[in-house]
Amino acid sequence: MSYEILSTIESPADLKALDQAQLEQLCAEIREKLIDVISVNGGHLSSNLGVVELTVALHRVFDCPADSVVFDVGHQSYTHKMLTGRYRTIDTIRREGGLSGFPKRSESEYDAFNAGHASTSISAALGIAKAKQLAGDDSHTIAIIGDGSLTGGMAYEGLNNAGRHKKNFIVILNDNRMSISRNVGAMARYLSSIRMQPWYRRLKSHTEDVLTRIPLLGRPITDILKSSKSRVKHVMYRHTIFDKLGLSYYGPVDGHNMEDLINALNTMKQSKDPALLHVVTKKGKGYKYAEDDSASYHGIGSFNVDTGEPISSSENFSAVFGRKLCELAEKDPRVCAVTAAMRTGTGLQEFVKLYKDRFFDVGIAEEHAVTFAAGLAVSGMLPVFAVYSTFLQRGYDQLIHDASMQNAHLVLAIDRAGVVGEDGETHQGLFDVSMLNAIPGTTVYSPCFFDGLENALKEALFDCDGLVAVRYPRGSEGKKPPGYQRENLNYEFYGDRDAEALLVTYGRLFNEAVEARDLMHKRGGKLAILKLCRIKPIDRRAALFASGFSRIAFFEEGMRSGSVADAFRTMMDEEGYRGSYRAYAVENVYVQHAAVKSTLKTLGLDARSMAERLGDA
Repeated sequence: MSYEILSTIESPADLKALDQAQLEQLCAEIREKLIDVISVNGGHLSSNLGVVELTVALHRVFDCPADSVVFDVGHQSYTHKMLTGRYRTIDTIRREGGLSGFPKRSESEYDAFNAGHASTSISAALGIAKAKQLAGDDSHTIAIIGDGSLTGGMAYEGLNNAGRHKKNFIVILNDNRMSISRNVGAMARYLSSIRMQPWYRRLKSHTEDVLTRIPLLGRPITDILKSSKSRVKHVMYRHTIFDKLGLSYYGPVDGHNMEDLINALNTMKQSKDPALLHVVTKKGKGYKYAEDDSASYHGIGSFNVDTGEPISSSENFSAVFGRKLCELAEKDPRVCAVTAAMRTGTGLQEFVKLYKDRFFDVGIAEEHAVTFAAGLAVSGMLPVFAVYSTFLQRGYDQLIHDASMQNAHLVLAIDRAGVVGEDGETHQGLFDVSMLNAIPGTTVYSPCFFDGLENALKEALFDCDGLVAVRYPRGSEGKKPPGYQRENLNYEFYGDRDAEALLVTYGRLFNEAVEARDLMHKRGGKLAILKLCRIKPIDRRAALFASGFSRIAFFEEGMRSGSVADAFRTMMDEEGYRGSYRAYAVENVYVQHAAVKSTLKTLGLDARSMAERLGDA
């Protein structure tokens, strides 16, 4: 495709000169470009295809960056990036040194607020709007939030406060009936009921228009209807939950009809009150495979455009976890699975089919998920909360207060632990170990291989008490080194027992450590490796073993502050160790988007860096 119109768009101002036919052509070109780029780089396809017309209409009507647009999650901002001067670099999205897959203030003045997690947009936009008000700035502030994000409590905290803002504050509800998996709960049913009655707002508006035209009597009748508690009022002025919260509700509007969108947004622009526009879109719009299976194309790696098939696929930790949990649930009816709108991402598709009554998708509500699971636990069930490491951060208070303090036996299956790659700083799984290390009585496993995950999950459920975490990385397991058998869930030794240097690590970095040993062998050196699997509490015998080496280097795929490396160093000091001890972890930075291998190299956690550091010690 030649991208005849898209290639001429340097800023949103260029949209204002386009006629209706050109706007429609622009949308077609954007979809083509989205599919082309994401098929190579991977990324969030379904969500971006669903908001093309909405994003184009938004930038046609409003005047950004004076008007501020805040995206919820931000994974659907690719069209926004192309329309705000980044079309020529869109091919670099999610690539090292290229555009981020999420809005980023440091990247463009058009990105009003950084995003990555759900349900934050209304609160952030309200803060921006209040700051403008204090500065005498009467420009508009717009929050774009999906119906999936409305399953998160923070969205309601924002709505509860937004209704008090006087003007120029707009919430756009992008209703595609999905978060990642299909939406659940009462709000999903409520929005469905509103969708089924689009006549409501049209009838209300038309009736007001007709009545106000009646001389003398029209306006008094309108006022009486508005203030009346009669059944007539509830027919003509049926308030939505959003009206009750102080935001004038408009919609629903077809999110793929450009003319309707522009008209609706122009109406919203004139509103004197905070307002909410309900836009109904189709996730995956314009690409058949994504329309038919939007969950699989929500976040996808590179794929064949013609067939929709992934370029590469292999067994992964998420699938192994899901399969093992089904096996354990078959043997024990107390085993339950809890997820926060991530049944596909965490590998629970089969569990929900086999054990529907013991499967709980709570929506994008991690705080609720933890406390809900704790309630299951204290009532005799064996709940497993499957969650990405980055999203577990949202439930930290609940882990301490609702789970750990009362010793509720809750198992956390922490997916995407460690470096995640191209999704970047908002999704790196680098904080969970430091978080959990601070919680008394917690047990944490970090296996490297599939069999270790399976055995750790079983032990966590049936042989442990209190809060237990099993954390594992994104993707496949590494290759087991020669002579290596089954993964020990405590600690194990590998390598040269007569070496002076000992490398200590856990999880995926064991693969890098083995490769580092091979590199040192080629130089005539030797290396011993101590691999931990249970990283909290650490077996004191591991420290005793390590004390026999004159040089120790601990490599950790996580934050240095609160690290296992520091806990291990404390144990070594208690054992009276007087040799050289160095720790290498992520030092006080947010890790940017890049391929996992490249990121490990940048952080000095790859095999070559290990070998060089140990060789120089």
